[in-house]
Amino acid sequence: MRSIRPSTTARRGGGSARRRTSPVLAAVALVSALALTATACESGDDTAGGDPSASSVAGDNKLKIPDDIKERLKEHGIDIDKWRNGAWKNWDKDDWLREADEFINPIIEDLWDPDRMRDAEEPDKGVDENDISGDQGVTDPTPEPVEAQAVSAPYHSAVPVAGKVFFDSPEGTMVCSATVVQDPANPGKSNMVWTAGHCVHAGKSGGWYRNIAFVPSYNDSGLSAKELETATKEQVAPYGVWWGDWVQTSDQWIEQGGATGGDGASYDFAVIHVTPEEGGSGKSLEETVGSALPVDFDAPAVPEVDSITATGYPAAAPFDGQSMHQCEDKPGRLSLSDTDPTMYRIGCTMTGGSSGGGWVAAGSDGKPALVSNTSIGPITGGWLAGPRLGDVAEGVFNKVSDKYAGQ
Repeated sequence: MRSIRPSTTARRGGGSARRRTSPVLAAVALVSALALTATACESGDDTAGGDPSASSVAGDNKLKIPDDIKERLKEHGIDIDKWRNGAWKNWDKDDWLREADEFINPIIEDLWDPDRMRDAEEPDKGVDENDISGDQGVTDPTPEPVEAQAVSAPYHSAVPVAGKVFFDSPEGTMVCSATVVQDPANPGKSNMVWTAGHCVHAGKSGGWYRNIAFVPSYNDSGLSAKELETATKEQVAPYGVWWGDWVQTSDQWIEQGGATGGDGASYDFAVIHVTPEEGGSGKSLEETVGSALPVDFDAPAVPEVDSITATGYPAAAPFDGQSMHQCEDKPGRLSLSDTDPTMYRIGCTMTGGSSGGGWVAAGSDGKPALVSNTSIGPITGGWLAGPRLGDVAEGVFNKVSDKYAGQ
């Protein structure tokens, strides 16, 4: 998530990751993450269009890309073979795909190995809290911090829908958190993942990030950072690596989202449609992990919500990004401007890397549902904020669901 700086001189603490801009061939429609330091992503060294049938597989060590996508790449001067061999690292502004229909994300087999996933970091961006002071007169008092609780391993037994989203940006390899959600067009067979807009698209200053992939139940057995140094891919990603073959975010995030400040925060959400890196068994993501959450676009107003549980993989100090945590609290309201919807806010000590992680509450039908995602928080930690999901979020969701209806 993006953090808010408590003072004009404070900067995000150690362990935070660098935020990356969206890749040329990354997903196309991501809503910009709330501009307070994103607490969800982190980065290391080293956006959605496309035909649903265009999932590329590198089983023979070469990318197999449909001709129509190859032509689109050529329009941007991109050679797919060169791309696979490292040309994707070129972040020249002219080659950075930005618009909602420009997302292309060819699979590069084994790119996301255990070392690369372990080293992904969260962006180091901070702003003064005064930058988000456009209150509508409805912001509730700052909540008391709620200590994040470690989820007991195996994570799949406790929260099978949770995982990590990895991607590349100009600043390096980065990571966010995400949630498997139900697809009404494919009941019981969803391939849809919910995360933050700033985890897929750079917002007004950039475009789609590249090499976007989802790993459900990352580090399922809860290995320590030291143990992960020698862990196998099966230990790190027991349910596989799922590449985004389409991404959608809000127009508001694309047009307004910024690396600092609150611009676009109320619309900081995104939906990723995924496909398995190695083809898999033919099962959907939902069938593979055994669960998916419904998304409630008509969740109760803040005063009517008794409790929200946020899940994520916090990476900035004092966390290391390798283990799953949760916070539970009664939400309050956070208003960023008089023109944007009011956000949910809870007390929580999770830090960067938890961005995009799902917020679950009793939905309008009284059953557990995803009602928001981690977007922003203060640089020092203590609380998180997430967008309330309404008509805009539902429109983003339906575009992805309709695109793959019956497939």
